[in-house]
Amino acid sequence: MVPEENGPSDRHLLEEEGKSVDPTEWSITDVVNYFKEAGFPEQAVAFGDQEIDGKSLLLMKRNDVLTGLAIKLGPALKIYEYHIKVLQLHHFNNEAPSC
Repeated sequence: MVPEENGPSDRHLLEEEGKSVDPTEWSITDVVNYFKEAGFPEQAVAFGDQEIDGKSLLLMKRNDVLTGLAIKLGPALKIYEYHIKVLQLHHFNNEAPSC
């Protein structure tokens, strides 16, 4: 199964490949490999160059991705909207304390 470049990240793919579904546990290499597997091999290098691990990934803002990684606008938008934002939503929604 290959994740689609334009769709949300596939949680089942991460589980099948034995990777932690929790991005806070991802190393820099895990982040780079995640984006390579998501269809962004050229852009994945930028995450490695900037030493972005899982915890850093979850802290990234839209502007960080668009301007801080020196990658083209089109892929940067897709990476943020369909991957980083989705990972952040899943992570922070799962951390919210229940009433």
